[in-house]
Amino acid sequence: MRIIITPQELEQYRAELFDHAAALDALRVIEDCDGDLEDAAIALAIRSGQEPDTNDRWIEGLAKRWRHVLCHADLQESLEDGLSGAVVDAISASTEIPAKLVTPVALYVLKSGVQNFCQPLAEKV
Repeated sequence: MRIIITPQELEQYRAELFDHAAALDALRVIEDCDGDLEDAAIALAIRSGQEPDTNDRWIEGLAKRWRHVLCHADLQESLEDGLSGAVVDAISASTEIPAKLVTPVALYVLKSGVQNFCQPLAEKV
């Protein structure tokens, strides 16, 4: 599933994250990649010193590795409200995801549907 962030969405996220430098940098890279979240995430991962494989689902794998944190009740509720500075800060504080990748991971979860993304954990409870 290819996730594309539209120019309108990018503008909305920029307004919401105006005081988060790493998030704004990530949004710039997403824009440079014509809104393609996967391509942008791989580019940002390389810039962060990671060595992502370049398969089509790298960002999905990264997000799933942190599902247990991203789907914790408080953070899940915040994500359901949309992308915000508070969400970016909470993900940064709760995970070891590099700052440049927090925004693409959050966008992946939002665009996949927070409920759908967290469903496998809910089934295990």
